[in-house]
Amino acid sequence: MKSNLTELVFILDRSGSMAGLETDTIGGFNSVLDKQKKEEGDALVTTVLFDHDYELLHDRINIKNLEGISAKEYYVRGTTALLDAMGRTINYIGNAISDTAKEDRPDKVVFVIITDGMENSSQEFSKDKVKAMIEKQKKEYSWEFVFLGANMDAIKTAADFGIDEDRASNFCADSQGINLNYTAICNFVSEMRMGKKVGSGWKSEIEKDYGKRGKKHQK
Repeated sequence: MKSNLTELVFILDRSGSMAGLETDTIGGFNSVLDKQKKEEGDALVTTVLFDHDYELLHDRINIKNLEGISAKEYYVRGTTALLDAMGRTINYIGNAISDTAKEDRPDKVVFVIITDGMENSSQEFSKDKVKAMIEKQKKEYSWEFVFLGANMDAIKTAADFGIDEDRASNFCADSQGINLNYTAICNFVSEMRMGKKVGSGWKSEIEKDYGKRGKKHQK
């Protein structure tokens, strides 16, 4: 293991239901990159954009060499193949790490999954398959998975995927909700990279906002 190296993986929904949230998603994501570049240690960033198709936008790029995204890369379309995006990315990162010399492997792996709609178009992976994959990586390699979902019961959906309640949250699918998401994610990643034990406090502002406004923002 290479100490102070984090594998940071983003799986971001860009299906049609994200329409109107493009600017906030781009700004939120870029703000995370900017802040994480200033943290101690190294990070390799993988970014997957998914709708009914799958795009590997960033392929394990050193965060210090990574430019932000723009409307050229992030635009919305299509349906929501969430399971396929998760399954393919877990396999991809697992294989990439396996092919890396042991002394160069990251000592932390963090997946961040953000979606505003339920699975509706996957072809390759089932819910049970993805759950088994996630539980294996958590148990055997201590991978961390964070799930943020709108227009669903995100806690239950995350549990169906094998993701713990303290790593999942509902959010309001609007500008304020998206901005809170990325602020919380940035704080979570920073604490993970510093080796802190992270509980459920990272999502408190998202949950507080959802508690006040959630029902009004369900599609």
